[in-house]
Amino acid sequence: MTTEHTDRPPAHDVRGYAESSDGPARLFRLDGRRAVVIGAGSGIGAASARALAAHGAAVVCADLDLAAATTTATEIGAEPYLLDLLDRDAVRAAPAALGEVDVLVFTPATNIRRRLVDYSDAEFDGIVELNLRAPFDLLRAFGRPMAERGRGSIIGVSSIRAVTVEPAQGIYSATKAGLVALLRTAAAELGPLGVRVNALAPGVVESPMTTWAQSDPVRYNAYTAKTALGRWAQPEEMAGAVVFLASDAASYVTGSMLTVDGGWTAVDGRYEPPE
Repeated sequence: MTTEHTDRPPAHDVRGYAESSDGPARLFRLDGRRAVVIGAGSGIGAASARALAAHGAAVVCADLDLAAATTTATEIGAEPYLLDLLDRDAVRAAPAALGEVDVLVFTPATNIRRRLVDYSDAEFDGIVELNLRAPFDLLRAFGRPMAERGRGSIIGVSSIRAVTVEPAQGIYSATKAGLVALLRTAAAELGPLGVRVNALAPGVVESPMTTWAQSDPVRYNAYTAKTALGRWAQPEEMAGAVVFLASDAASYVTGSMLTVDGGWTAVDGRYEPPE
């Protein structure tokens, strides 16, 4: 005799998969969903906005640099939006101004290279404010209405520096590790309400934030050699991971840190055997 469990929660209705025979082909589609990308004016944010739009999402390109956000938005037929993440009132007001948001992606961060003993109080506060406090504000502002609607996907861009450190990047690493913990906590708290929350952890990416290393051949080549693929990433190579985490292809993925680093964190040193 077979016993049927009646106390199980209903199976998740994966839009585009459960509804038709071509479901697997639609797993990555985002038609009918509204995505807000913060930091869409350049780098990973701009690439993510383009990719989300290409997969059917209605995209809002938000950035402190409205001109840059407008450039990206014009390119993909999206909506630009001025947002200063350090303006807490503006962050709190954004969800009401933007309407129902199904996907939130945020990329902005800052870094100052110093030995720990050389940081000033102001430098420490500035890094923590943008890299950790602002994501906390975003999670509160956007997480609540997503939870009330019973759906949503939040993707915060962390870094491999959350798990592997480098001298002179201590505060940056600490905030990126803190961001992962913050996102995982949000995943635990919002998951029962239908909201998924994940972190993306890039390695070295040729973006405006890394121009200091790109302009130094010695440092650029040293970082290149740390990767298994032997090269830096382009911002567009992060966009596929963002689309995945935003879509129904990741319907059972939450609380994760998706590492996209060309093998950096998998490789411990190199050995070239003699000829």
